[in-house]
Parts: sequence; C-alpha cells; structure tokens
Amino acid sequence: MKAGTRMRVPFSYLDRQFAHLDGYLHDIRALVRTGDFTLGAPVREFEKRFAALCGLPHALGVGSGTEAIVLALRALGVGSGDEVITTPTTFIATVGAIVQSGAKPVFVDSEDGFVIDPDRIERAVTKRTKAILPVHYTGNVADMPRIMKVARKRGLQVIEDACQAIHASIGGEPVGSWGVAACFSLHPLKNLNVWGDAGVIVTRSAALAGKLRLWRNHGLINRDESALFGFNSRLDSLQAVVGNRLIGEAEAITKKRIANARRLDAAFADMAPDVLVPVRRPGVRHVFHLYMLRARRRDALVAFLNKRGVEAKVHYPTPVHLQKAAKPLGYKRGDFPKSEEDSRCVFTLPAHQHLTGAELEYMIEQVRTFYS
Repeated sequence: MKAGTRMRVPFSYLDRQFAHLDGYLHDIRALVRTGDFTLGAPVREFEKRFAALCGLPHALGVGSGTEAIVLALRALGVGSGDEVITTPTTFIATVGAIVQSGAKPVFVDSEDGFVIDPDRIERAVTKRTKAILPVHYTGNVADMPRIMKVARKRGLQVIEDACQAIHASIGGEPVGSWGVAACFSLHPLKNLNVWGDAGVIVTRSAALAGKLRLWRNHGLINRDESALFGFNSRLDSLQAVVGNRLIGEAEAITKKRIANARRLDAAFADMAPDVLVPVRRPGVRHVFHLYMLRARRRDALVAFLNKRGVEAKVHYPTPVHLQKAAKPLGYKRGDFPKSEEDSRCVFTLPAHQHLTGAELEYMIEQVRTFYS
C-alpha cells in the first residue's frame, strides 16, 4: 500500500456477512408458508444443533442472552436475599440479569485476561452467596477448574455467562460443560449471530432443561395447563431459521477470528509498554468476540485510528461498579483496581472473520504509526 493511502476497516461486518440474501429469504419464505412461528420445527432443529456444537445434551432457545441468565438463575432458585458473585469487567447485562433475578451482585476483580480472578472469589463468599457467575469476557474463558473447586468447597451453583464465548473451551472442555448451565447470546455482532435478539441456555441436567422449557413459555405444559407462573422468552422461529443457516459456519468463523488475533498479537508483541497484549493462557481456546489490548494514551490512539478509518472502540470506559445503576450496591472508586485501570487503557480492534489481509496490515500499520 502506498504511503498515505487511507483504508476503512469496519468494526461491524454485517453488510459483508449478509451481502447475499437469497438463501436466507428462501428459508424464510418456506417458514411463512408453514405458519410455524412459535417454538416450531426450526427452533427444535437449532436447539439440537447448538447442543451438539457445545457437546451437551440440552439447549433451549430464549429471547436474548440477558434473559438466558435471568431464567437460569431463577430456575436454580436464586432470588431475593441471595448473593451472586461476578466481576465488574463485563457488559452491564450480566449484572442487570442478577438484579432482575432478585439477587444482589457481589463483585470480584478481574485478572490479566479480563476475566474474574479466581484467587479472589472465596473471600467474597458470605452465608447469603447462592451462585458464582463467571463471565467468559471477550471470548476468553475464565479459569473454570479453579472456580469449580471453590464452588464445590462452598456448596455454590455455577452459571457461566458465555454470551461472548460460543465455541470457546478450556482444557479441551467447551464452555457450558463446567457449570450447571451456561448462557449464550446470538446478538447480531456475536460470533454466531441472527437478525435480532436471541439467546440459548445449555445444560447437562435433564431436570433443569425441563424446568427451563416451562419457564420460557408461561409455564405451559400444553395449551390449557400451566405447571408454574413463567415468562415469555422464546427463541423466534424466524431467528432460528437464520441461525440454522449460519451454525454450520461456526467452526470456520472461530478459526478465522483466532488466526486474525494471532496475527495482531504477533504484530504488537514488541510494542510494550505502549501496547500490551494480554496473557494468553495455555489450554484456552479464546474465540475473540472482542480483540482487546491495553495501551498508553488510549483515547488519543482511538481517535487517531478512527480518523484514519480504523473503527477502534472502547469496551468500556466505566466499569459496572461505578455506573449510576450500581450506586445502591455501595461500591466506590478503588474497590476493584484492575477493572478500573483497564477501563482507562483498554481498546478494541476489529478482528472479525470478514477482515481481509490488507485490512489487518493497514490496522497494524496505523497503530505503529501513532506511537512512532
């Protein structure tokens, strides 16, 4: 590329992913002809295929990743007076779901890979703690072997927030196979995505799966009988149609994102202390929903990259415990120094599967140019 040439490197790839719509529209027309719009055959097919993707026996489609967490917590008996341990290094929805279940979020600081620090979990446990909700943030995987050790010792349930970690694993074991349940999002910008909000809960437990099937659909056994007062949180058949067309590409999508992230890691490995690549733990299949780095002069760098056409972003400038919504929880600045420091220095680069080699190299060039 000639010096001074500008290129646009987009963060969103949806226009590329869905540039050719004929196949999707063919499937949607077929759905419309059946009138099978609510918990129909496309949903059952998608649930079966998603369970197989995760290596688990049960998957249940719901309205969103957030609702997946709320339903899982409620179905496991988490409610008013209970506490759920999680991390402030996450999207607000994780904590909002705990609050909507009726429980109180209790925070534990994160570690170098933007996931919950397992060394700090046990000291946060109280007599009111009911569950641990680790977040596989950015597509990295929390240290589940150590988390499960604490949970077994203290008699706690573990629900995995895997909304950003479809197809991730640790020690060869897929996310979702550690806790009693795991929750996924199919939001349009997730690695496996649909055309709106949608989510999935996976579990090994047939009893929990049966309860969740009731909870997501008003507690109905059939049209006229209700076993419990539930919710309306069903995966739309139309979204399942889109998901069924895309799910076969999940492995290719994952491999491409990992390859892009490795190229970026290698390119920035010599840039410390200006740019710091997080520790990549051995045995973790990090699927890079978000490719995040730490940087000096972060805000100036992001402004520079955006001016040069690279759609860099910040996830997120204010950690959850310092949000206005979290004020009733009583936390203050300084309580979680790792999360707070990261909020001042992390930034996100595009690493999605539709990037070209030229776009990757241009992005690398622009970061290096800023610091030179």
